[in-house]
Amino acid sequence: MTDLDTLSVNTIRGLCMDAIQKANSGHPGTPMGMAPVAYTLWQRFLRFDPADPIWPNRDRFVLSEGHASALLWSLLHLTGVRTVDPEYEVLGRPAVTLDDLKSFRQLDSRCPGHPEYRWTSGVETTTGPLGQGVATSVGMAIAGQWLAARYNRDDFTLFDFDVYALAGDGCMMEGVSSEAASLAGHLRLSNLCWIYDSNRVTIEGHTDITFTEELAARFLAYGWNVTTVADANDLGRIGRAFHFFRAETERPTLVLVHSHIGYGSPVEDSPKAHGSPFGPEGVKATKRALGLPPDADFHIPDGVPDWFARGIGARGGQLRSHWEKTFDAYRGAYPELADELERIQRRELPDGWETALPTFPADPKGLASRDSSGQVLNAVAKAVPWVLGGSADLAPSTKTRLTFGGAGDFQPYDRAGRNLHFGVREHAAAAVANGMALTKLRPYWSGFLIFSDYAKAAIRLSALMEIPTVHIFTHDSIGVGEDGPTHQPVEQLAGLRATPGLLVFRPADANEVAETWRVVAGLRRAPAALVLSRQPLPTLDRTRLGAATGVAWGAYVLADADRGEPEVILLATGSEVALALAAHEELTAEGIASRVVSMPCWELFDRQPREYRDQVLPPAVTRRVAVEEASTFGWDRYVGADGAVVGMHTFGASAPLKQLLTKFGFTPERVARVARELVAPG
Repeated sequence: MTDLDTLSVNTIRGLCMDAIQKANSGHPGTPMGMAPVAYTLWQRFLRFDPADPIWPNRDRFVLSEGHASALLWSLLHLTGVRTVDPEYEVLGRPAVTLDDLKSFRQLDSRCPGHPEYRWTSGVETTTGPLGQGVATSVGMAIAGQWLAARYNRDDFTLFDFDVYALAGDGCMMEGVSSEAASLAGHLRLSNLCWIYDSNRVTIEGHTDITFTEELAARFLAYGWNVTTVADANDLGRIGRAFHFFRAETERPTLVLVHSHIGYGSPVEDSPKAHGSPFGPEGVKATKRALGLPPDADFHIPDGVPDWFARGIGARGGQLRSHWEKTFDAYRGAYPELADELERIQRRELPDGWETALPTFPADPKGLASRDSSGQVLNAVAKAVPWVLGGSADLAPSTKTRLTFGGAGDFQPYDRAGRNLHFGVREHAAAAVANGMALTKLRPYWSGFLIFSDYAKAAIRLSALMEIPTVHIFTHDSIGVGEDGPTHQPVEQLAGLRATPGLLVFRPADANEVAETWRVVAGLRRAPAALVLSRQPLPTLDRTRLGAATGVAWGAYVLADADRGEPEVILLATGSEVALALAAHEELTAEGIASRVVSMPCWELFDRQPREYRDQVLPPAVTRRVAVEEASTFGWDRYVGADGAVVGMHTFGASAPLKQLLTKFGFTPERVARVARELVAPG
């Protein structure tokens, strides 16, 4: 270790201490213990250009233990990472200024309490919920392997980036990390390196009260390469561990680092070092122990920024410049592939992709929306070569397998395959899909709607990050039938709809499915959840009903009163739209003027101008009936105080579908009766 190495490591520690102390909030322990490891990775190994933090072949660094965000903010400041705007163009100003560090955890600071993607340049993914970062990193590694298989040529290596994730004891305890590690081991993702900060401390105390397994043996059983660093301050051993990772070609690598939480502080190796500032005197004592000026806050010694510039700055700039020259030559040799790559980076689709979308003729027997979605997905994926995904061991049921020629399976022996097999790992599947989306591919994953709960944390993060992950859910209601209440989703729709920024689609027939995919494929900064049926849904006759293109507005008038304003409005989604139409016909025969509104996506409808919303749901028509085989929660915003909801107030039951519909009141007669009572009460 050189004097500048030591000085740089301790400068990182000093900035972290000061930021946390000034905020009087934060987690100083991990930054103090792992600063040497992060420094070695960034200064000597990470292929990353601070002047262009989004060049496509950069190595990815994921801070999975996101509570240690001060460590990342200090690195971004000292290495001079530049800002990227929402259009993904590099600007001139620093991503993290010293003033940003001084306003750590304060309103509008670029240094929030946990790393946030799209808020601070240099953050590859939002982290904080433990385990999410490492699971997401698996998706990034998969994307790297897939990009290399599709786009590299013998004379051009465009993609060979590595993915590093820094994780702690909490990450390793979370179940999602086990799911993700198992999948990564099976796939032999040799471009993936997890760095395990084993400081043996959690909030409640030392880990021996809860976590005594042989973790290295667990990862060896997963099929990982495992190497151990006995002392987090030994930069030489840390460097050798990263060399071992780079030399590994068959397995992902776990670098197990024994560290001292709160290193150098009066509370070193104590749970007190985890989540509280050291206090003014504790900070001064720690600075004295590290050889830093005890009374100088946010001190950056002369020579440290230049040292980083000569290290990661020079190396990253050279690598990025070489890559850009390579890509310029590649564009000349392979113009079509180069065009694909440029579109991927801009989140754009191929010209004319929409012509691939099928249309479906009217058919009273129809198709399950999972089946029509499978057809549309295959058409979209064939037209957009960077659409790929799979299911949590349910592709035959979710109909998400890509079946066209050349689609293939992504496996250790075929990195170009576009069908992913996630296994029975819903949470990891969603997080992995997020990682692929963060690498600019267009991923999807699928499962039964009831098991969306298992993936909720990753679904939420896709919305928080504003990335276009597609979450596909089938078996969407009590229509699952004999499988019973354990498999019949009731409250899941409400939970998904409660997630800000997530577009939830429940299409009513095959043409609404096609229009849903038209909207979803074009998304650039929002995830979507598709909620699809197992049972057949009639394909509606659009020559006499509203056009399915109304999906783009979230809700639209499907059938209307013969003349004049309706007396009652029937609102429905998915399989219940056909039910509402049948009730509409019954009411019309009785002389009651009714309107049917299909509402496939509440969120899109709520974004429309009030003029349009009032056209679909006239404020003067207060008698409204919503119909949905799910919890009634949320429908009051559309039906109002004078309306009613035909929905689920209990869990389901195990029985054939027709018996369930009768038991729970999902019949045309029941809906018509409720509407009739609203129109003529008493």
